[in-house]
Amino acid sequence: MRTENTIDRSLLSGREYRGASRIDGPLVYMRNTHPVGYGELVEIIAPDGKRRQGQVLDTSDDAVCVQVFEGTDGLDLPDTRMHFLGEPLSLSVTEDMLGRVMDGLGHSRDGGADPRGSEDRDVNGSPVNPTSREYPRDFIQTGISVIDGMTTLIQGQKLPIFSGNGLSHNQLAAQIVRQAKVRGGKSEFAIVFAAMGVKYDVAKYFTDSFEETGVLDNVALFLSLADDPSIERTITPRTALTLAEHLAFDKGKQVLVIMTDMTNYCESLREISTLRGEIPSRKGYPGYLYSNLAELYERSGKISGRSGSITQLPILTMPNDDISHPIPDLTGYITEGQIVFDRELGGRGIYPPVNCLSSLSRLMKDGIGEGMTRADHPHLSNQLFASYSHVKDVRNLASVIGEEELSETDNLYMKFGEFFEQRFLNQAFDEDRSIEQTLDLAWEGLSILPSEELQRLTEEEISEHYRG
Repeated sequence: MRTENTIDRSLLSGREYRGASRIDGPLVYMRNTHPVGYGELVEIIAPDGKRRQGQVLDTSDDAVCVQVFEGTDGLDLPDTRMHFLGEPLSLSVTEDMLGRVMDGLGHSRDGGADPRGSEDRDVNGSPVNPTSREYPRDFIQTGISVIDGMTTLIQGQKLPIFSGNGLSHNQLAAQIVRQAKVRGGKSEFAIVFAAMGVKYDVAKYFTDSFEETGVLDNVALFLSLADDPSIERTITPRTALTLAEHLAFDKGKQVLVIMTDMTNYCESLREISTLRGEIPSRKGYPGYLYSNLAELYERSGKISGRSGSITQLPILTMPNDDISHPIPDLTGYITEGQIVFDRELGGRGIYPPVNCLSSLSRLMKDGIGEGMTRADHPHLSNQLFASYSHVKDVRNLASVIGEEELSETDNLYMKFGEFFEQRFLNQAFDEDRSIEQTLDLAWEGLSILPSEELQRLTEEEISEHYRG
């Protein structure tokens, strides 16, 4: 005889329940169901017969809480029906998704049929044994000097972009999609692009940009627009990463995943947490924000024995340009560095407006140097940081005593700072610089300074490259 504790839930899957006990925003509560699992997929049938998808968000002996992806408009308490499907939310993965535009759940947005593959994958991913991970070492050339030269992106790395509202992070993301490549001709990237809560004009900018430059056939776009149900934003990065794992670890592709805007994702988490009546943490965000973000960011890297890799570039807009805000703060703990935008540079028309002194790539040292980029790259990067940092000090001094009172060396630092910002940092949106061009440009700038000021470079490097 089967007891209550040993009920075979598979025998109850597909059972229909009618009559919700409560509807609150995108959440529907139902009592007196069979034992259901956390994250289980649910089919909700509205009174007019239309079907929607949902997912179990919370379960207890008394009630089940279901989040409805398409929203709860048109649902009522007595006539809403539910099927618990006994399986997690999944995505039918296929290489045919490259070149397609889809919504956050993987359904077609481009007018074609929904892409269907031979395998359905749980969107929450599969755990990876930490001992099977390979250390990221291969240099990715983005064609953007400030990134390649000073905050180098490494294959398998997660390197977020911290931006602000109105800055050019979307343009930078599109440029990286067009230009990113692995040195040595190993392979080109497949791009998985996830946009959460973006406006229509931003989504159109991405699709038009990729189409005009001929890279759309190599890009899978998951777009959850601002007027789509906010609950969909919490699923969008998971569906995108599920496809990325298939392309990387099953098909052997080098996959670059760009996710924008992670702030919109976190706002949706806060909205759901508030509706559930959870105790808030910093600035009203749920206490599990850190672990939730880690679930996404850690789905990157390289696995021993697999030829593919996943590299992540999450983009987030810092509320009020506050880098200590919980979203960038927690993201910085999980990821391997950050690229930080500067509003003052952006206001002066410099693109990309990257504050290199606040930016870093923690894996950079393992992917640059002889045999990877160029032998002088590590020391040259250190010298750029040191010299530009001194430029800031000289500018502060000049604001107090006036430029006419500066020493000859300080005036040369002022000249170097102008070169660095206008020639090295600043580049055209369609300009693709090789790593050699980037390093040569850096030497051109440093040659403005006296050679004795270049204390982080060796005498051999100065002898070979210095142009003063």
